[in-house]
Amino acid sequence: MAAFPRRYAVYFADLNPTVGGEIQKVRPVVVVSQDEMNQFLDTVVVCPLTSTVHPQWRSRLQIQCAGKEAEIAVDQIRAVSKRRLRRRVDRLSPEEAAQLRRLITEMYGE
Repeated sequence: MAAFPRRYAVYFADLNPTVGGEIQKVRPVVVVSQDEMNQFLDTVVVCPLTSTVHPQWRSRLQIQCAGKEAEIAVDQIRAVSKRRLRRRVDRLSPEEAAQLRRLITEMYGE
């Protein structure tokens, strides 16, 4: 990967192997870690996307990704090696990024 992964960019990532109820397989993920971390660390913090939409789940954020309905699984946030990332497929809009920040803060902040 020529440049480091940018915050709020969506990449395909190989999330295998997994254990238990972790989201698996090659799928889109949105990078949520800060660009400063992404530049210097070998890992990035991501939230996986799924095409199975659960509008009633408060831990999920519905978006359009590459022209398709998708859901960001904030309850599945995790650190992954940059080597798991494949090609970039999309980027969150500023409004989606703000919604994602609020949801992460609601779930994991004070």
